[in-house]
Amino acid sequence: MKPEVESFHDAATATFSHMVYDRDGGHAAIVDPVMDYDAATARTGFASAQRLLDFAREHRLRVDWILETHAHADHLSAAAWLRAQTGARVAIGRGITAVQSHFRQVFGLDDAFPVDGRQFDHLFADGDTFAVGALSGRVLATPGHTADSLTYVIGDAAFVGDTVFAPDTGTARADFPGGDAATLYRSIRRLFELPDDTRVFLCHDYPPDGREPQAETSIGAQRARNVHLAGDASEDAFVRLRTGRDAGLAAPKLILPALQVNIRGGDLPPPDTDGVRYLRLPLDRFRTGA
Repeated sequence: MKPEVESFHDAATATFSHMVYDRDGGHAAIVDPVMDYDAATARTGFASAQRLLDFAREHRLRVDWILETHAHADHLSAAAWLRAQTGARVAIGRGITAVQSHFRQVFGLDDAFPVDGRQFDHLFADGDTFAVGALSGRVLATPGHTADSLTYVIGDAAFVGDTVFAPDTGTARADFPGGDAATLYRSIRRLFELPDDTRVFLCHDYPPDGREPQAETSIGAQRARNVHLAGDASEDAFVRLRTGRDAGLAAPKLILPALQVNIRGGDLPPPDTDGVRYLRLPLDRFRTGA
């Protein structure tokens, strides 16, 4: 089946969230929802996530899944809030356990923070299948940007996270913990085995001047025109290009708050004795590659 997909753009983080559903009055999944976060005041909000809920209610949709493509470093996830509103299951790839183990050390979290993925309702492995009402979904492990990166293929739609961007902007960085440019190349080549007319829904778009952000491209367009690996680009050439570009990139602006929330499945840290929730800043320890 060809699913219905509605995409929602969060301009503050250049993030696209997606609602994929079988029909009006049917079942839906939400992919990569965004929590609003003001870095200057550390205030959180859910106006962006509320847009997703409003759409679901307008179209009489039961939300079965909240699907994270990976533990994002550029925005905070609204998955836990949406789970509380809908009863949907929050899922991510099994590689999240390695990400949790690494960042428990980076942020100085104690053993009270488990690193077995239990903060999520379901951990997907490569090749797993799932249903969204009448729609059949399958999971492709597409690591390289991060160790836990997944692509969700639902009907003729592929939700690729940060694996690729729009064809004119290329591919995701591969210098995060667990990232690897050669692994990313092989993951993208695996995506390219999908049919040309597969719709590719992006998590981010950083358009050049003169172009509006786009949520959707296709496997055919990626294969033909992706500026980092179109045509017969070799793995060695891609690794040189990707590694060189990554060396000059700054850390994402929200990486410190985002990872502390996103390894918890979108939950904020537990409240302190005063009832306030606090984020931690590891001074002089955190690098882009952490």
